[in-house]
This record gives sequence, structure tokens and C-alpha cells, in this order.
Amino acid sequence: MLLHIHPKNPQPRQIKTAVETLERGGIIIYPTDTIYGIGCDILNHKAIERICAIKQIDPQKAQLSFVCSNLSDLSKYARQLSTPVYRLLKQYLPGPYTFILPASKEVPKILKSKKDTIGLRVPDHPIVEALVAALGRPILSASLPEETDGSYTDPEMIHEQFKNRVDLVIDGGVGGMIPSTIVDLTQEVPEVIRKGLGEFVQSE
Repeated sequence: MLLHIHPKNPQPRQIKTAVETLERGGIIIYPTDTIYGIGCDILNHKAIERICAIKQIDPQKAQLSFVCSNLSDLSKYARQLSTPVYRLLKQYLPGPYTFILPASKEVPKILKSKKDTIGLRVPDHPIVEALVAALGRPILSASLPEETDGSYTDPEMIHEQFKNRVDLVIDGGVGGMIPSTIVDLTQEVPEVIRKGLGEFVQSE
């Protein structure tokens, strides 16, 4: 199913349809402030396994992250946020960044890496904000499989490619081509793991 949602003023009825899909254990493809992502409810193990099967990856080796609605939501899933780390997060979020942090007990085991960390995002995008707010918890965030090639940006082409493997594709307009910048905050000095759309400058 292809669902059109206004990128700046998401219609509540359409958001409700997408959230009901998530609550049923469905998989959705949705726009973010970077590229289109594939996601599900973080508490539905079968849906997580389906996404990993689509991407042909092991859940604990995958670059799967949570999309949170705000910093307080994010702090629930990260362990021991120090004041400097919290200030840094506040400086860059919401925005096109994924921050790797120590995972709290709230993170399902299937999603924790072997290092007991989790990637967390707070995208600056009205559709994502509305989805997470309506669901009441984060949604999983993963990039589309590499096979998507040049059609990453076109929701109709994405739908054509994935309509038999996902439950819903949200058309929120043309997507971006550059993924989020990944920053590892598990050590004393932040480390940029992947340079993406967001500019990250280490403050003194």
C-alpha cells in the first residue's frame, strides 16, 4: 500500500493508518530528514526479523537504530548520559545524526549490538515526529537494501520495488540521497563513524 502524507502538515487520519500498521506488526518505509528508511515497532520481534531478512543481515550485526521523538525519549534507551553528552545531543538534535550510545535495559536484546550499544536518532521531519508521537515509543530505523540503487528518493519507485515485502510505503515527497552522520559517543572522545548529511564539529 502506498500512503500519501503531507511532508509538512501530516494528516492525523493518515498517521493513524500508518501507526495501526506498526501496531499490527507491519513493516513500513517512511521519509526522514535524510533518506527513506525501513522500520517497524521496536517491540515486535517478528517484524524486526522480517526487516533483517529483507536486508539479509543478522539483527545484532546490523546498523539498526531507534527513531525517538525527543531527547527525554532518547534518554530512556541510553544508559548513563553524562552532562557533556546530553549537552552535545541537545546541540545536534533534532537533526540528520545517529548517535551510538550504551544501551539501557529498555532496549530489546535482539537489537543490542555485541558491544551493548544502540544507535539513536531524533530526525527533524514532521511525518516521523507524528508517527513516533502517535505510537508512543520509538520505531526502528534502517536503511533500505542496497539493491534500491537510484530509486532511494522516489517513493513510487520504492513502492514498486518493495510492495510485496513491506506492508506500507509512505509517500512524503522526494527523499534525500545522503544518510545520517553516525557519531559514536561510547568513548570519551566522540568519533565520527560515517560522514553523512549532518556536519559534526567536536567542540573544545
